Amino acid sequence: MDVVELSLRTGAELVTDVTHEVVRFCADRGDGLLNVFVPHATAGVALMETGSGSEADLAEAVGRLLPRDDRYRHRHGSPGHGRDHVLPAFVSPSVTVPVRAGRPLLGTWQSVVVVDSNVDNRERSLVLSFLSG
Repeated sequence: MDVVELSLRTGAELVTDVTHEVVRFCADRGDGLLNVFVPHATAGVALMETGSGSEADLAEAVGRLLPRDDRYRHRHGSPGHGRDHVLPAFVSPSVTVPVRAGRPLLGTWQSVVVVDSNVDNRERSLVLSFLSG
């Protein structure tokens, strides 16, 4: 299995597109499975359309489902930080994508994104692993 760990800085937005990094990692690797993983308790990875307003729609949905306020038992950090620790139960910290001839088999409008609502820590690791087969 080939593995690389990349440093990633998530921005002020909830969604950070990492598709370019994924495509570059898969190039020349043949057929297999790609796993994308964020080893953090407050971030997840998703497949979604980007650039069409979906990022704002996701942010709004997360805000409705997991409001940033003081309702959470997990209370250290900035106000509402407890919601950041609940987010990975809804947005998994990993996804697996089939790869054929060195290209991830993403749909026409699919992008690989990191979903991170934690404003207290924007320095992240992104682990890409490839299993040939």
